[in-house]
Amino acid sequence: MHSTPKDVVLDYMKTLAAGDMDRLRAFFDADTTWTLAGDLPVSGTWTGPDEIFDEFVATMTARLVPETVEMEFLGVIAEGERVLAEWKTRALTRKGGRYDQHCLAVFTVRDGRIAAVREHFDTLHAHNVVFA
Repeated sequence: MHSTPKDVVLDYMKTLAAGDMDRLRAFFDADTTWTLAGDLPVSGTWTGPDEIFDEFVATMTARLVPETVEMEFLGVIAEGERVLAEWKTRALTRKGGRYDQHCLAVFTVRDGRIAAVREHFDTLHAHNVVFA
């Protein structure tokens, strides 16, 4: 059992870096939202683990070469139920582009589970490299 929202997000990031997609789903409730600002094909709000992983994450990762994906976790800052996580994602796209993204996300954690995420990254870079 996680003792603080910070612990939940640290465990989530560790699980994400390990690529354990089945375990990742357990961090979310059916009404958890993940919002990505911007005008990318994956921008918007996704609700529940099925939409988050089967639509949002799947659409993004389908354009990347899986064995080239690298994540570098940089840390978290926590206050109450909100946790800011920072990481870098690097990968080759299926079209040969080099994706090198710096990500920030504000996680809201309630009762030991992720209730909401607002993710921010360079959408112009993602558009030009991943979705061009």
